[in-house]
Parts: sequence; C-alpha cells; structure tokens
Amino acid sequence: MSTRMNEPFDPKVPGEDTPFDVSLRPPDFSDFHGQDKVKERLVLMVEAAKRRGDVLEHVLLSGPPGLGKTTLANIIAKATGTNLHTTSGPQIEKAGDLAGILTNLQKGDLLFIDEIHRLHPAIEEYLYPAMEDYRLDIIIDSGPSARSIQLNLPKFTLVAATTRAGKLTAPLRSRFGLVNRLDYYTSSELAHILQRSAELINIPIDQEGATEIAMRSRGTPRIANNLLRWVRDYAQVKAEGSITGPIAADALHMIEIDDDGLDEMDKRLLEALIFKFQGGPCGLKTLATALGEDESTLEEVHEPFLIMQGFLKRTPRGRVAMPPAYQKIGAPLPKSDGQAGLFD
Repeated sequence: MSTRMNEPFDPKVPGEDTPFDVSLRPPDFSDFHGQDKVKERLVLMVEAAKRRGDVLEHVLLSGPPGLGKTTLANIIAKATGTNLHTTSGPQIEKAGDLAGILTNLQKGDLLFIDEIHRLHPAIEEYLYPAMEDYRLDIIIDSGPSARSIQLNLPKFTLVAATTRAGKLTAPLRSRFGLVNRLDYYTSSELAHILQRSAELINIPIDQEGATEIAMRSRGTPRIANNLLRWVRDYAQVKAEGSITGPIAADALHMIEIDDDGLDEMDKRLLEALIFKFQGGPCGLKTLATALGEDESTLEEVHEPFLIMQGFLKRTPRGRVAMPPAYQKIGAPLPKSDGQAGLFD
C-alpha cells in the first residue's frame, strides 16, 4: 500500500498485499497466531490426508479482509508439500482462462482462488465437475457445429477465499469439504502478532506499545501491521526508534485514529447520522451522498467495525446510531420514544 502526497494515511485501503505485508506472513501453522479453531481443523485435515496418501479436500475460507485467508492458503500448500497456484475471481473472465489454469495443475497441487464470489456464474458451472469429478467439459464452437470435449484433470485441491460468503451459490458452497469462517482477532492476539512483526523488521517494541497499537487495529492483523509501519516511522523520526505506549499513542493520534480504533471517516459517519439525520434511520445511499464517499466503501470498510463495536445498527429502514455513538461524539440521546425504540 502506498500513499500519495497530501493524502491521509489510511490503514484500511483495500487491495493487494504489499511486500511489507507479505514479508510478515507466518510461514507455517506453528507461527500463525489466532483463529485457533480454524487452525486446529486445518492441521487435522492436512495430517489425515498425509496419512492416507491422498489429496486434501477442497477448503473454503470466508471472513472480512485482512484476517489471514491468503496466508492460510500459503501455509496449507507448504504443509502438504505441494505447488500453489494463485488467481482471483475477477481475473477469470472466460471459460478458457479457467481451463488454462486447471490443465496446468499437477496431482496434489493447490489452486487458490481469492474473492471467489466474484466468479462469473457461467464460469462457475465449469468449476463444478472440476471440483467433484476432476474433469473439465469444454464446448467448442457454437450452433450446429458445437461439440463438447471432456478433459480429465489431475486430483487437486481448491482453496477459495471470500469476503462475501452470502453471495456464494449453494451448489458451489456444497462442493467444499471444509468451510471455515475467520473472525476478528482479540487485542491480546494482535499484540502477539505485532511483537512478532516488530522483531522481523528490527524495531524494539514493549508490551504497552504493542497493546496500544492492537487496541486500535479493528481486530485485523493487516491493519495492525500497517499501523506498526507508521508507528515505526514516527518512532524513528520523533523518538529514539523504540516503540513504547506513549510513542504509539502519539503516532496514532497524528493520523487521527482514536482509542477505540475509529478514524476520521468513522467519526464523520456517526456525526452525519446524528446531526444531519437525527440519528436515523437513514439509507446507505443518502448517507454516502452526505459524506461524499462511495457506498461500497461505507458498507464494506467502515460499517462492519462500527456495528461490531455497537456504534451503529442496520435496520430494514436504514442505518441507526446507537447510544454509544452519541456518547462517542458528545451528543445528547434523543428523547423521542419512536427513536428510542430503534435502540432495542
């Protein structure tokens, strides 16, 4: 991730992992901290496949961005000793693209498809027999001259990741042998990850400094590592290169991330909802227009954390500010009975 001149630092910008992020990825299950239940299932599954001398079942990993889905795919490939082939749903534009990827696989190889919910429905149909029977049925030409060619595929493992599990079709979901949802991390788990990351980039950090960053990282390792990068720069310029609690707090205050992990846009969202729309309910489109922000950015980047922290609630009529939101921005709670009923 890079920032342009005069643009605020945003640790939540979606996109490809940077070399900084990649260098901090744990290489195996023993170094992967957090997601204990998911990790335990995957370790057992890998061990069972090894004992049978068989190929691993297909695995689906779902959850918000930045929680370790791609990292787990890399770890699974290393644990099984197989080659990893990586692509994403939007990159597979036609059936020929999928055919090219699948026919290049060797027995036991692991194919990782990120954002699989963005796969075109027509292409998804080709994936069903590939996952289930390890064959690919390709239709050549069209009209009266159309004919079908069946290609046998080596037995492979599909590991798919999605941030929108609800958009997956039932037939596709049912073809995965193991479905796992990754949850947000606790502050103590993030503090452990930050201490490991700080050691890898050779920056001294104490427990208080790691905890300070962890508490403002929105339960997400990617955000925690991005914030660590900023705090490292701040410590090297403003301090003596060591990250302590006060140094971390000052560094994060400089980029307007408060004690609860809310940034400037989060607070603007709550302020607009309370002061412009009397706390709601307010539709997403109206709220996005008032803030001058994209609807999908509000819905996928800002709202999940605000809802998780109890600042915001989604209702059939729109978004509603909850009592903690009023306390956060110092506004009095509404006295209207109708509005108060929305808090229940």
